[in-house]
Amino acid sequence: MELKLGRPDLAGVETDALVLLETEGGKRSDLAQALTPLYESGEIAGKFLEFTLLHGVQGFKARRVLVAGAGKPEKLDATGLRRIASAAVRHLKGKGVTSAVFALDGPALGNVATEAGVAAVATGLLAGSWEPDRFKTVKEPGKSVGSVEIAVALTGEGVEKAFERGRIIGEALNLSRDIAVEPPNILTPTAMAERARAMVQGTGLSFEVLDRGRMQQLGMGALLGVAQGSAEPPAFIVMQYKPDKASGDVHLSGIHLGLIGKGVTFDTGGISIKPAEGMEKMKYDMCGGAAVIGAMQAIARLKPNVAVTGIVPAVENMPGSKAQRPGDIVTSLSGKTIEILNTDAEGRLILADAITYALQLGCTHLVDAATLTGAIAVALGHTSSGVFASDDALLERWMSAAKDAGEKMWHMPLDDEYRDQLKTVYADIQNIGGRWGGACSAAMFLKEFSGETPWIHLDVAGTAWLDDEKPFLAKGPTGIPLGSFVNLAMGW
Repeated sequence: MELKLGRPDLAGVETDALVLLETEGGKRSDLAQALTPLYESGEIAGKFLEFTLLHGVQGFKARRVLVAGAGKPEKLDATGLRRIASAAVRHLKGKGVTSAVFALDGPALGNVATEAGVAAVATGLLAGSWEPDRFKTVKEPGKSVGSVEIAVALTGEGVEKAFERGRIIGEALNLSRDIAVEPPNILTPTAMAERARAMVQGTGLSFEVLDRGRMQQLGMGALLGVAQGSAEPPAFIVMQYKPDKASGDVHLSGIHLGLIGKGVTFDTGGISIKPAEGMEKMKYDMCGGAAVIGAMQAIARLKPNVAVTGIVPAVENMPGSKAQRPGDIVTSLSGKTIEILNTDAEGRLILADAITYALQLGCTHLVDAATLTGAIAVALGHTSSGVFASDDALLERWMSAAKDAGEKMWHMPLDDEYRDQLKTVYADIQNIGGRWGGACSAAMFLKEFSGETPWIHLDVAGTAWLDDEKPFLAKGPTGIPLGSFVNLAMGW
């Protein structure tokens, strides 16, 4: 979908659909006076995500007017605005709308008709345009909106930059969702590496893929143990961004941010095999990796002042004749030995080696994202991602970045007692804890490999995928936590 930024005369603009925002109980815009009878009858109330599509409204040259409810004005923020924009596009799909104008204007929108609001609308419009139907040979007619112009009264370079930032993040978000929705017979670890390779072309990012031989040479025993049951070889993807040192006015802080995403392209559970029901969803076990690939695209375009390395350890976890067994002991890249009690706790194994490798590359701050445990979904449902942190200052930065991205996060405990669940007499550490606090003991396992480096672990098992579509988002991958990744990099 093509996005534009402009300042058209809303009453006189000729377009298939004009989107007007109206708040609940707020002051109406002058344009809304034409809709007074509908307000008085209660047909339009301005409730959040309430949509009323009108045809041939007197006083408007637009062929349709879509009145979008924005809720109570005091509660409307950039996150709500992003969702309204996304839901508006989805509402217009299938109605023969090829062009639309989204009006970010009106007396009740003063707190969001800002540069941040422009960025939020741009991201939301693109997010709403995405559909998980790329493998359908016969697509539903009219299931797309060709172009949308954001109409805003604001002027200045800051508005243009905000629009561009929102567009870049929206495009990166949809790239990550395109990758995440691919079926596992197509998106193998090798194919995931090729998607990343294609992304970096022309971006200025450096790119490398470590193959099995190189991983064996380095000693990535934890990752290779997971991969050994599959006929598909593993791929260790490394993408690096470095700020332009030639810019004399750019202060290089010495920060080297490492973003790590779990890339299990399909997870059967290995020898500790999962139940057949719902196993088809395990193609989503690489959503953390897809988010890192998308985030690196946005980072390359937005050019933060800090170095950023994106790492995706990509494997397939299968129960082949060479698969690792419960009871095996592997030696990780760090040199620590790990007893395997459950082969379905594979994500933490590949992340352990990825974290160590990131430290060897000189990363000073680490954030990993993984669809790691069902336990986090039990604890938090599908609303918030679990955040585990070893450093308060990094946690504060992260939570601010996530809030601005509209990605809900909840700080989870990382107390020393969870380490006790991982003790074993046979190795340095075992790969699972007890039944209780599974997300916390999994995070504590990863902390073992981050050492003293400021580190955050995100368990996105409950938020990376939607089983049912929402008014503002299609069924399938959500792209979480891509927006937070980008905001964190840009915030230094």
